[in-house]
Parts: sequence; structure tokens; C-alpha cells
Amino acid sequence: MTGADATRKAATRSRRLVATAAVNGSLVVAEILAGLAAHSAALLSDAAHNLSDVAAVVLSLAAVRWALRPRSELRSYGNHRGTILAALANATVLAVVTCAIVALAVDRLVHPSAVHGALMIEVAGAALVVNAVAVWVLREPGHDLNIRSIALHMSADAAAAAAVVVAGIVVATAGERADLADPAASLAVAVFVLVQAVRVVRESADVLLESTPPDVDLAALRTALTSVTGVAEVHDLHVWSLSSDYRALSAHMVLTGHPSLEEAQAVGANVREEVSPRFGIAHATFEMECERCDDELADPCAVDEALAVAVAVGVPSRETGNEVADREIGARPERSGRRAHRAGTRSDPE
Repeated sequence: MTGADATRKAATRSRRLVATAAVNGSLVVAEILAGLAAHSAALLSDAAHNLSDVAAVVLSLAAVRWALRPRSELRSYGNHRGTILAALANATVLAVVTCAIVALAVDRLVHPSAVHGALMIEVAGAALVVNAVAVWVLREPGHDLNIRSIALHMSADAAAAAAVVVAGIVVATAGERADLADPAASLAVAVFVLVQAVRVVRESADVLLESTPPDVDLAALRTALTSVTGVAEVHDLHVWSLSSDYRALSAHMVLTGHPSLEEAQAVGANVREEVSPRFGIAHATFEMECERCDDELADPCAVDEALAVAVAVGVPSRETGNEVADREIGARPERSGRRAHRAGTRSDPE
């Protein structure tokens, strides 16, 4: 994805987010006024949820624009993680709102009060329409976590509004005997919110922990890499996401024969052309080798292994983890085989 493509996509998302924030802001005001007038916990809880949605949309909008800022010496990969941080923050807000909704619903279950079913139906029906429109506005192909988290907000709001409509119908039909239907609808809202929060937290954490994207099959990727002429073997393969739209890859590739530097770079370019469009890789770095390097010496996890050994045998506290790792690595016999070439290829947005 080029810089121009990213700018166009961000502009489109910004317009949709602004429209979503505007309609939901109007809905929040209407639900608060109606909830106070109807003494409806369900309406007030839905208003609180929608208020958190407005804040979430504003945060997502800021993140979309922040991600477009140019790279710097401090942030050499750019600000792509801003959208993931926004999604994680939105999940936190969802969890807080869930706690508030549950507390209010439990209070109304313990101390029931009369509610006005007709007003609940009118306002919740309007909320259902508004949130359904918001879901439609936010629809887009792809799997952008930031936008999808907002769309999930709106989807849950639509479902919550539908629950309030049902509760209002029950109250209007059965009268005072059905007042508990209102806090029951509030608890239903809490369930929807909690499901969203857990999902967004999990997916955001996967990105921040640099997990392999769920739709990337490492075995298929390794097969694609080794299918390129000149590549004999691939190891130390890593794929991670900086955002939902930006993925990076690094790998050690053992080349056949003993190619020159120019030939090795040509192989790297062919590999990039093979895997970048298929697996959505925006930034690829390859280390070329004529013989397989010593993974044990190159593996940064050796530090973790050495620390585990240190804890088990009780290394004095004055000896640092790095010193333990150096001592463990230095005790290993050296192996023959040197890297012939090291070449990097990458494809970044301008």
C-alpha cells in the first residue's frame, strides 16, 4: 500500500467516523433526557454506553490521523501502532461501562421502580435505527482492528436497543408486574459489551505482542519462500503486524551455490515479489546465507534460557542476565560456516 493509498483510505475512514460521532452524540442527549423522564435504567445505561461510543469514535479518529504522521528517528516504523492502542483503549472503556451497567441493573433489581414502557419503546427504537445506520456507514472490506472495534460498538448498541424495545413492550403490556424486565435488559447490554471488550483486548494484545497474524500460515509462507529459484532453505522466520494494514517479515534464507552480492539481492527481490502481495507484507528484511548460520548463537532466546538456568542454580544477584547469557554462549563450541551475504529488501509506503 503506497502513501497515497494510505492517505485516501484514512480520509475515507475519517469522514465515516465523524458522521458516526455526530449521530451518536445526538442519540446520547436524547436517551439521557428520555431515561430521566421515564425512570428507565435501561435507557440510561444505553445512553452511557453510547457516550462511551462517542469517546471511542473520537479516539479512533485521532489514531487514524496520527498513524499518517511521517516516520522519525525515534519511531523508525512510524505511528502505525496508534490505531491498535486506540482499539485497546476502547476495550478498556467497554469494560468500565460494563461494570457501571451491571451495578445499575443490580440496584434496580434490588430496588425496582416503575418505568414508562411506551417512552422506552420510542427512544430505544430510534436508537436501534441510528446504530443500524452507523454500522452501515462504518462497513468496509478488510480487517482493520480500529474500525472494526467501532463497528462492533455500534452493532452491540443496536442489539442493546433491540433488547430495550422488547423490555418496553413487556412493561407496557404487563404493567408493574414486569418492571424487572428493564434491569434485565440492562444486564443483556452488559453481556454484549463484555463479549466485545474481551475480543478487542485479545486481538489488540496479539498485535502488541507481535504474534503471527491469524490469517498467515507460516508453513505456506515458508513453502512460498523456498519455491523461489535460488532459495534452498528458510529459517528464523518471523511475521508480525504493526497495525491491521501493515505487516512486517524477517527471515534467514540459505541460498544455493555461492552467488555474488548482486545475485543474492536479485533473489531477495524475487522473494519479495512472491510473498508480499500474497501475504500482505509491507516491509520485508532478508538475511542471505551460503551456509546455515548457528541458530543457537544468533537466537536471542538464549538469554531467556540462561536466565532460567540462573534461577534454577541460584546465580549471585550481582551477575546480570546478559553476563549469564554471555558465559553460557561462550561455553559452547564454535561451529564452522559463515554467512556469505547479508542483504535487506523492503517495501514501505512512501
